[in-house]
Amino acid sequence: MENCATGTEVANCNNPIGKEHTPFTPTATEMRPPMKLHPSHRRFASIRALAALASVALLAASTSGLNAQMGGARPATAMPSPPATASVTLGGSTITIHYNSPQMRGRKIMGGLVPYGKVWRTGANPATTLITSAPLKFGTLSVPAGTHTLFTLPSAEVWQLIVNNQTGQWGLTYNQSMDLGRIPMQARPMSSAQEGMSLSFENTTATSTELHMRWETTDRYVTITVP
Repeated sequence: MENCATGTEVANCNNPIGKEHTPFTPTATEMRPPMKLHPSHRRFASIRALAALASVALLAASTSGLNAQMGGARPATAMPSPPATASVTLGGSTITIHYNSPQMRGRKIMGGLVPYGKVWRTGANPATTLITSAPLKFGTLSVPAGTHTLFTLPSAEVWQLIVNNQTGQWGLTYNQSMDLGRIPMQARPMSSAQEGMSLSFENTTATSTELHMRWETTDRYVTITVP
């Protein structure tokens, strides 16, 4: 075996045939400088690059929108006054109330946020809607089947429930000339404050139920019966 320790022998080891190593000489074609792009070609290449970037951005935006529709884009933020529903079946008829539930959030409610002596929407955002599939009695007030709007007139003493025939309006829109009637509400003590305003049907029998409005430390209700 040859010793490749010296420079001459290294050359011979790299040339196993034993011939003298010939250095590589590039041809004229191989020495030609790289071709330069025409300015119009460079513009075309830039346009293609921009188009590719725009496609990527559009795809990202579309994916984000799809994720939002599917609930995966970002966590939903809790609504300040979330929508709520109260429903009961009475004498074969269904009574449903749609409303939004405002929260205390450290505020004084009765006599403060909800002033005494002024009509209140009894909820938040859209007007509170009552839907009944049959005629009913709210206290002594006859309420026909159909859709109505509920308001209240708060007081430090006796509250009144207002049944109004105007529907579909924002909660701050109140037209007294559209009142079907007003019913005095009874009071019931509360042992602790309630953060969110609620409407609920309670103590229901085959022919009667109580509609309660609770918020803070106030509980006011009316009795509803089948005529």
